[in-house]
Amino acid sequence: MFVRLQSEPFDPGAETNAFLAGRAEAGALASFVGTVRSTPERPIRTMTLEYYPALAQKQITRFAQEAIDRFGLIDIGVVHRFGTMRPGEPIVIVLALSAHRQAAFDGAAYVMDWLKTDAPFWKREIGPDGEAWVAAKDEDDAARDRWR
Repeated sequence: MFVRLQSEPFDPGAETNAFLAGRAEAGALASFVGTVRSTPERPIRTMTLEYYPALAQKQITRFAQEAIDRFGLIDIGVVHRFGTMRPGEPIVIVLALSAHRQAAFDGAAYVMDWLKTDAPFWKREIGPDGEAWVAAKDEDDAARDRWR
């Protein structure tokens, strides 16, 4: 298992290939890549993620270990960026490795649902109308709560 918090961009394909290399015991790899989004209805120039380093590392590691234990995963990896990013850039990747597909899907979804609500990250977007903090969403809480 690994959890990396970094400001530098990462390559989702390279992360996936490195994670899967030499893992003949696995029958499934599920991944999720979150990217910075800018839409015509809500354009942004940049998004900045601020975070609490020690707590973020601890909480994401806990979510990842819970996923391994709950779904019987072989392994899990998470890379999460912080700092300023531009539209289209990857923010996060979750990689879940298991013997069968459903466990891999569930493990990746579980970690992402908890990341969206309980990891100590704060999102600020800069767009044509200025700067704004992004509020939490009820649908993210509902997605997390389905795992309780």
